This record gives sequence, structure tokens and C-alpha cells, in this order.
Amino acid sequence: MKKQDYFPGTGKRKTAIAQVRLSPGNGAIIINGMPYEELFTRAEHRRTILQPLFVTESLDKYNVVVKVNGGGISGQSGAISHGIARALLRADESLKLVLRQNGLLTRDSRAKERKKPGLKRARKAPQYTKR
Repeated sequence: MKKQDYFPGTGKRKTAIAQVRLSPGNGAIIINGMPYEELFTRAEHRRTILQPLFVTESLDKYNVVVKVNGGGISGQSGAISHGIARALLRADESLKLVLRQNGLLTRDSRAKERKKPGLKRARKAPQYTKR
């Protein structure tokens, strides 16, 4: 059997799921068939996506191909970052300490809290009237 030519990683954040494929290359990042600059216009989201590559100093060592669905822009960028970190770990086990110290391997489990009966939102209650 042929050795695989990419390193897989799955990232999750809120309701977004990202399937990441990391392969040796020149640093191109393709998300859902488009360059990541077109999908993520805000610098904050771009920074989140690039963070695992930046802290491991491997920005121009790998090409990243991502399939992401679910959630919104923030959730998707967080999921992509998580997936890239996991794929980097598969590519090079020695990066675990750096990724762990920057909190990139931990899945952010925060999600939207459900609405409760009798309340307007998850915790916001209608105004109390005494009389």
C-alpha cells in the first residue's frame, strides 16, 4: 500500500466542522475550493486560521486544503484552526508542546445555550412587575 501524501485533521468549533488535509508544499490555503482570503475577509479570522502554522513556523512548508461546513464565520475559522493544529501534530509529533502551550489542540466546547421555557432567551427573563 502506498504511503499517504497528506496528513488529515478534523477540527470542530460551535456547530462548524472542518476536514483538513495538510500536504508538503509552498503555503497555499484552499477552503471549499477558494483561497482563504476570499472567504475570510476579516483580519481576526485570518489570524485565527494561520495561528497553528505561525507558532510552529511552518507557514511555507505545507499546503492546506479544507472542507468546512456548518456554523458561521467565527465558528468555521476556529474549526479550521483546530483541524490544522491536529494535522500538524500528525505531520510532526515534536510540535505537540508548542501547539498545546498555545491552546490550539484543545477543542473549544463552548456552544450556544438552549432557550428555556418562560424566558426570552437562554437566560434573559421578562421584566418583573410587582403590581
